[in-house]
Amino acid sequence: MKHKSRESGTANKSRESGTANKSRESGTVKRTEVFIEEYQHAWPLQCQQVVSELREAGIEFELEHIGSTSVPGLCAKPVLDLMLGVNALHALQPYFSALHHLGFVYRPEYEDQLPDRRYFVRAAGATYNSPRADRATHNSRRANRATMRVHLHAVVTGGALWLQHLKFRDRLRNHQETRQAYATLKRELAQRHASDKAAYGRAKDPFILQVLSNA
Repeated sequence: MKHKSRESGTANKSRESGTANKSRESGTVKRTEVFIEEYQHAWPLQCQQVVSELREAGIEFELEHIGSTSVPGLCAKPVLDLMLGVNALHALQPYFSALHHLGFVYRPEYEDQLPDRRYFVRAAGATYNSPRADRATHNSRRANRATMRVHLHAVVTGGALWLQHLKFRDRLRNHQETRQAYATLKRELAQRHASDKAAYGRAKDPFILQVLSNA
């Protein structure tokens, strides 16, 4: 299982990064630093805001807040991870347009690694169209600006990915020692792989697999 892992308020950020690993693409510099923040009580509130937006757009599938921002007291990258459960992946196809209007960009390139997931990203600060009515103009849509980056993972409800994500999240929520060990590991890896998010994610896999096997 791949974990991406991966709400506003003043963030107490610990910039656990070193020199950026830069790649020049079309004359621009792409940075991949790893940033870890201490837990923010605003995270679940911002997650609920995203859920409300999805509901108002007519997306009634089951939604679960997963990833480190879903675990009270756990440090995390400032990214909201939401898992969307469907009976079959093709059932999500009619909702691609609604997700697009909410600022979510479909990222099919990751399906080679995880064919049982449909992955969408909304960038921090992205402008999107809210389905909520604007009382002043009676316009059915209005521009909004996202505050946190959001990763939306669509998987089959009750499938392997669905169960693994929930099992890992609930283990961290309910077991302080496991949560503290994971926080320590994340901080160490953020320093070791400060300029490589992919390496940071891979380095967490053994811990995650061990927790899942013991849960």
